[in-house]
Amino acid sequence: MKLSINQISSAVIIGTLPLLLWHTLPPLWVCPALLVLTLAGSYVASKPAVCWLGVMLLALVWSLIHAHLSLKQVDRLYQHQVNVQGRVTSLALSDEPEERYAITLYQVEGQGLFPPVTAWVEWPPQGTVRCAGQIWQLQMALRPVHSQLNEGGFDRQRWAMARHQLLEGRVITATPLDLSCGWRQRVIQYAQHILPVTHHQGILLALAFGESRFLDRETKLLLQQTGVAHLMAISGLHIGMAALFGWVLARGLQILLPGRYIGHRFPLLLSGAVALLYIMLSGVNPPAVRSGIALGLWLLLRLCAIRCSGWQVGLWTMALILAVNPLMVLSDSFWLSCFAVGALLFWFHWCPLPVRYATGWRWLGLRWLHLQLCMFMLLVPLQIAIFHGLSLASLPANLWAVPLVSFLVVPLILLALCLLWLPAIAGTLWQGADGVLDWALAPLTWLQSGWIEWDQRALYWSGAGWLAVVVWRLGIVKQVVPVMVLTGVSIVHLNAPPAAQWRVDMLDIGHGLAVLIEKEGRGVLYDTGNRWPGGSSAEQTILPFLRWRHVTLEEIIISHAHLDHQGGLAALQKAFPHATLRSSQRGLPGLPCQQGEQWQWRGLHFQALWPKRLAEQAGNNDSCVVKVSDGTHHLLLTGDIEREAEQQLLREQRPALTATILQAPHHGSNTSSIAPFLRAVQPQIAIASASRYNAWRLPSIRVRRRYQAAGIPWRDTSRSGQLSVLFSSDSWELQGFREQIVPRWYHQRFGVQKDNE
Repeated sequence: MKLSINQISSAVIIGTLPLLLWHTLPPLWVCPALLVLTLAGSYVASKPAVCWLGVMLLALVWSLIHAHLSLKQVDRLYQHQVNVQGRVTSLALSDEPEERYAITLYQVEGQGLFPPVTAWVEWPPQGTVRCAGQIWQLQMALRPVHSQLNEGGFDRQRWAMARHQLLEGRVITATPLDLSCGWRQRVIQYAQHILPVTHHQGILLALAFGESRFLDRETKLLLQQTGVAHLMAISGLHIGMAALFGWVLARGLQILLPGRYIGHRFPLLLSGAVALLYIMLSGVNPPAVRSGIALGLWLLLRLCAIRCSGWQVGLWTMALILAVNPLMVLSDSFWLSCFAVGALLFWFHWCPLPVRYATGWRWLGLRWLHLQLCMFMLLVPLQIAIFHGLSLASLPANLWAVPLVSFLVVPLILLALCLLWLPAIAGTLWQGADGVLDWALAPLTWLQSGWIEWDQRALYWSGAGWLAVVVWRLGIVKQVVPVMVLTGVSIVHLNAPPAAQWRVDMLDIGHGLAVLIEKEGRGVLYDTGNRWPGGSSAEQTILPFLRWRHVTLEEIIISHAHLDHQGGLAALQKAFPHATLRSSQRGLPGLPCQQGEQWQWRGLHFQALWPKRLAEQAGNNDSCVVKVSDGTHHLLLTGDIEREAEQQLLREQRPALTATILQAPHHGSNTSSIAPFLRAVQPQIAIASASRYNAWRLPSIRVRRRYQAAGIPWRDTSRSGQLSVLFSSDSWELQGFREQIVPRWYHQRFGVQKDNE
């Protein structure tokens, strides 16, 4: 029994989807077992359902092989030092040497590596000019990508897996094998050389070559907060314009040809060739490749005179992309593209404009508003899920900027690229495109304040756009009972009381500490993480977490003055200016945190056990030790106290040290957690904040063994990601991001497991 293309496509998509949801990957021996099952089923029965199931199992096997192959390559390359041959793939964008490069590795220890692996490595300048396309013999130290995983944060491991970029490291020694630059690097260098000085040079180069590194931070922020950042990525819109450019060029050439040579195939083929060239010029980035696959399928259908609906083309394209690269199912941008196409088809099928507005130039503006309203409303759920925010100004910003960029800027850039060999004409075209960008971006500065951060509750409300259209079109709105049931279920769900009376979240911030005590949508933060040039743990992790969970910070406790504990204070005080500050350091504004201080907060009792007095410059042993209690459960926060402070606490505060949960002192350093202190606290579990690749190799193996000998279970953020303790009236539960909150195979630690790497 033959299957239709629609059935095959649906089977491929459904067979690939488990990669999104598996907690752990099934072992590889499952693949031949599934293949045998597929062949046996096809032999015994040729019914459509059995054949469809066979295709789905084949897609499942194909996706499993891809995932296992990626992990096996990481295990193979995860060594202290490895000798490789690789090609530089990241561009040299300025005369100043780069510090980090993308290297595609295709040979390891003299043996070929298939498929090749891309790694981002630190490679300090050593005199030789480097550029994309060069081939080097390298001795490198490689390690797997490791992400800090928290609710509301960026999932770097999933992003890296989708892009096949699972390794990072540093170059130890390098020997050039071929120092010639690749053709793309030479084209970009020549374009930079002839490009006149313009206001928007970075945007022009980004649109021409797909390199967002040309954009400065202020421009990126402007584009993101106004919802038009998609215009600066070479994707479907730009590839389509390149294809249209090729088609118009071909039709122009056909005017010069005799009538017998004029047909529809030449313009289609030339449009595909121009689009392919533009994709290669963009560095073959994933969005451009996906758009190229979609365009190629559409051109093939046109060339073969096959008529099909938009839904069919979308379904076939999605299946073809996942068949080529099953790991693309992990890509947020892939799903954003799929939902955008689906939203357009859904909108024009279920909410079309009246027929009298569907044609004619006079209603062009109305049709454009209708299309942008669709994109604004129906993509809200996905935008909130991915970006945790939404620009209310994106509708007017896109109404204004998209036509100017797509129909004027991009064609001018394409003409300039075609005429690079005529610098004077190309320069004039660059300047024309820059002038149009002035018009396109001028109103956006007034709309920049429209960006709003949303919390996880907004996901439920954001589905209203889709649900409202479905309810209306199906006529459910006319039936009282279904509407009342849907409304009642939504209200009950959104207003259901939390399962826990209060909770504690130790955030995964790398090396540093940030512990949030949360109750009734309010929070107390113990330490604020690290700070570095250009950012902090507060901006990168803590604030997104607080926004996503809709928590208002009412109090901040700084344990001591080290940067990895108070680095995010300024950013948090800016976001929550009314939050009370407590610290163990003299001179800081706010309340003291020293022995004897006690206070109540929303039914929880806080007691400061240490230090005895405030310090001029609070160090590790001056850390503010705080005990938090609800009368049944107790949390002991210890900061970075070491052996000396622990001994004094044993002498002076021993009865008060008993706790249910212990924050392991000093990130699990061997200078802390002495055995008598652990016996006095008698915790049911210890939690520690540590990064996977830290210079001090924390937590110490000796300390881990000390906790094990005392019978105290141990969990840390380097292995579990965010650690959350949920307290109810008579019990508590610990959840790790990697194990319980969002347990996925791509969230586990990549590479061979080692203790303190």
